[in-house]
Amino acid sequence: MHVSVKWIDGVSFVGESETGHAVVLDGAPENGGRNIGMRPMEMLLIGMGGCTSFDVVAILKKARQPIMGCVAEIDATRADEIPKVFTKIHVHFVVTGDGLNEAQVERAVKLSAEKYCSASIMLSKSVKITHDFEVKSLSELKG
Repeated sequence: MHVSVKWIDGVSFVGESETGHAVVLDGAPENGGRNIGMRPMEMLLIGMGGCTSFDVVAILKKARQPIMGCVAEIDATRADEIPKVFTKIHVHFVVTGDGLNEAQVERAVKLSAEKYCSASIMLSKSVKITHDFEVKSLSELKG
């Protein structure tokens, strides 16, 4: 895997993947940024969230669960001092579908956290990561 990160100006950068996708990164205004892109640490959390969500959806589909939606809401705490590393990350999944089996959702979240999600497993070597979930039916979302 190869990516490049090119400096634009100030503390703004463009990150490009070998697959041809690009994203703008920028710092906070108090650090010289212009707020034109995501912060790098936000991007790290989004990457982890994408990785674990990919697993949960794939596992539930393979188990023939009637999944209609999956949102990973991630909250993280950072250290006060430099380096301002993540000290805690919590992933809350909201999985939607009529007739979803809660035990299957729990299994999918656990398998992702403990076996499949490379990003969260790597981060868990230095950060306390917790997971939980809730299952919602489509009628709950409409009401």
